[in-house]
Amino acid sequence: MRKLLKYLTHYKLDSVLAPLFKLLEACFELFVPIVVASIIDDGVTGGRGVSYIVYACLILVALGVIGLVAAVTAQFFAARAAVGFSKELRHDLFKNIQSLSFSQIDGVGTAKMITRMTSDVNQIQSGVNLVLRLFMRSPFIVFGAMIMAFVIDVYAGTVFAVAIAALCVVVFGIMLASIPLYRRTQGDLDSVTVTTRETLTGARVLRAFCKEEDEIAEFNTRNERLKKSQLFVGGISALMNPLTYAIINVAIIVLLYTGALRVEGGVLTQGLVIALYNYMSQILVELIKLANLIITVTKSFACAGRVAEILDMTPSLKSVEPQKSSENSHFIEFKGVSVNYGDAAVNALDDISFTAEKGQTIGIIGGTGAGKTTLINTIPHFYDVCAGEILIGGENVAAMGDERLRSACGVVPQHAVLFEGTIRDNLLWGKGDATDKELLEALETAQAKDVIAAKSGGLDERVEQGGKNFSGGQRQRLTIARALVRKPEILILDDSASALDYATDARLRKSLKNLDYNPTVFIVSQRTSSIKSADKIIVLDGGKMVGIGTHDELMKSCDIYREIHYSQYAKEGA
Repeated sequence: MRKLLKYLTHYKLDSVLAPLFKLLEACFELFVPIVVASIIDDGVTGGRGVSYIVYACLILVALGVIGLVAAVTAQFFAARAAVGFSKELRHDLFKNIQSLSFSQIDGVGTAKMITRMTSDVNQIQSGVNLVLRLFMRSPFIVFGAMIMAFVIDVYAGTVFAVAIAALCVVVFGIMLASIPLYRRTQGDLDSVTVTTRETLTGARVLRAFCKEEDEIAEFNTRNERLKKSQLFVGGISALMNPLTYAIINVAIIVLLYTGALRVEGGVLTQGLVIALYNYMSQILVELIKLANLIITVTKSFACAGRVAEILDMTPSLKSVEPQKSSENSHFIEFKGVSVNYGDAAVNALDDISFTAEKGQTIGIIGGTGAGKTTLINTIPHFYDVCAGEILIGGENVAAMGDERLRSACGVVPQHAVLFEGTIRDNLLWGKGDATDKELLEALETAQAKDVIAAKSGGLDERVEQGGKNFSGGQRQRLTIARALVRKPEILILDDSASALDYATDARLRKSLKNLDYNPTVFIVSQRTSSIKSADKIIVLDGGKMVGIGTHDELMKSCDIYREIHYSQYAKEGA
């Protein structure tokens, strides 16, 4: 939690004023029992009359009004500090997540990161708010009431001291027992979030294979585990209220009994006994608040640790010192490149070497898990290489700087993703200042002009989250157009025409060949027909390059390529 306190830096004044106004409210609250005692002792039994009682009641009203104003003011400052704290925390958390490499995001998991950004940060915000309001007020009332009791009567003050000591044992004992349990509960919540996200993402697949009942059973198992952990820790936390009530009520019984004896002996007045009772009641109320505060703070500490884990993660992508570019270098060159995911026993790519010139089309093919996507993801430096180097224009991609490197690349991922907004908004991701003419040219090249023509809104047609209101083929063509808007030097198509029919795919490849700015195009595909006309085809198998050349060369020299080609053409009847 200490690491996160820096996010209150811009709210120092609010963080100071909130507890100060709460202390002001507490001070006025401590005067109330004394005024009530004077009403009884001086106004009722002392014979000072109705006028004094009215006067004292007006003082009570004034104390109440001033206390209310102080409480509202404290709440305002506490809320502003807590909301500002969470805003800056979310900002840095999101910024840090955006800077992490793909391998780090894969390792933590999307569902866990969503939980950190939402549930955990909200819990920390609640903790900050309550701490600013009650962390000083409640102890001040408790110990202030004890001091006032000692001022009234030393024996009564001793009863207060014993009660408060017993209450501290109960409160802090429960807090220490519940902190690790709340951490485990948040972990169980992560598990439920993961299951929910997977089910929603794969809803079509689940229904296609009639696996709904299995997923419901899996969700129920994890949900039941979460329920049990929450009930267990909740049961321990729930002991706080009855135990504190029991201690306070026993203290009140002792106080009233001894108070009655001391009134009878003339040591105390009836009003002072009522004042002592009111002070004990105030302690009860404040300890209940303090108990709730401690439960919330306990949860907040558990959540803060989880959030700090993400904030402490530093981007794993390595940078190297820029070196002087070679004048006679190839445009793109892979030199003995190997890639490993985490601590996997086998490399995802192993000793890959090839070159690509400006304007060439490079096809990449291989079986599932052969390393095709891994290979093209190393070009824009989404993943680090563990051996070898990748050069673009003679410069190592790790030395180019991600912004400069990726502004030269147009990447169309394997899973076409559109963002909520309009078609125009999505296309402008490629180039923020692109004109309608440039957008339409990109759409025409991507064979997506008919998508716009079929929509009443044209470029301003609404896009739902994830592009769910478009078909798979439409989404793929629009994402290709988005990459083409920036006119990239390197265009990477990661199996991004899989949903297109053969005729549309052929027209797309022809239009890419005719682009006037001659990008170097990498096409990952499962179809040999999509890469048949490529200048160079790379065949991968188990992370190794088992063939490279043109279609005709590979048909003669590469068994795996020939097998892939004949299996597809046999199915197609060609």
